[in-house]
Amino acid sequence: MLSLPRGRFLDLSTPQVMGILNVTPDSFSDGGQHKDFDKAVKRAFTMLEQGATIIDIGGESTRPGAADVLEQEELERVVPVIEAIRAQSDCVISIDTSKAAVMTAAVQAGADIINDVRALQEPGALQAAVALDVPVCLMHMQGQPRSMQEAPDYQDVTAEVCSYLAERAQTCIDAGIKAEHIIVDPGFGFGKSLQHNYQLLAELEQLHQLGYPVLTGLSRKSMFGQLLARPADQRLSASLAGALICMQKGAAIVRVHDVQETVDLLRVHQAILRPTDVQPQK
Repeated sequence: MLSLPRGRFLDLSTPQVMGILNVTPDSFSDGGQHKDFDKAVKRAFTMLEQGATIIDIGGESTRPGAADVLEQEELERVVPVIEAIRAQSDCVISIDTSKAAVMTAAVQAGADIINDVRALQEPGALQAAVALDVPVCLMHMQGQPRSMQEAPDYQDVTAEVCSYLAERAQTCIDAGIKAEHIIVDPGFGFGKSLQHNYQLLAELEQLHQLGYPVLTGLSRKSMFGQLLARPADQRLSASLAGALICMQKGAAIVRVHDVQETVDLLRVHQAILRPTDVQPQK
C-alpha cells in the first residue's frame, strides 16, 4: 500500500493505470489538446470513468528540444486544474514537475504524488518534497531534456539505471523522505537510444532488486515510432504491448495516454492471474 494525504491509500499489489494529462501546448503526443482549462478537466474525468486510478498532470513538456517554461506560467497551467478535479473527486492526483514551487502549490491544491523526471535534483525540490511528506516518483534521465537524445551512452544501461535510482533514493531517504514513499521510474526515452530502451524493457524486472514500486511510461514513445515507422497517433498497439510487458515484469504503475484500452488489457491480464475471481462487467 502506498500511503497518500488525508489518510488514503493506493493498493499497488495489482498494476494501476496512470492517465496522462498534459496541460501544455507542445507535448510530443497530445500537445495543445488539453491546454484549455475546461477541456483538461473534462479529459481528467473521462480517464477516471475509463478506469484510471491516477491522473498525472504536467504543465511543462520534457520532450527533446522543448522550450523551458517559467515557474509562474507552469503554476497557472496546473493549479486551477488540480483544484477543479479535487473539488469534484477524491481520485489520486500526481503532479509532473521538477520545480519546488510548483510541487508545493500543487500539493496544497490537492495533489497526492510528486512525479519528477529530474528526481528532485532541481534547486529546492528535495527540501520541498521532504516538507510536503507525499509519495515521490524518481525517474532516471541521462543528461537534460533539451539535449538528452543527442548521444546517450552506457556500458550497461539496466545496471546503470538501477545504480542511479538506488543512489538517488538513498539521498532522498537521508534527507527525510520515507522509504515507503519512494517510487522509481527507469525513464524510457529519456537519454536512451532505441537499443537502450529495448534492453531496459527486456531487463525491467531487475529494478525490483531496489525494493521500491516501479512506474513505467512507454505510451506512444519514439521507441515504438522508430521500430515501426509509425507517427505518435498510430502507436496504440505498440503502447499496449509495452504496457503488458511492463505488467508481466512487475510494474506497479503504467503511465498512459490511452486509458480505456490499457484498462481492458489490465483486466485480461488480471483474469489470467486470478481466473477463479473473474466476474462479468455490468
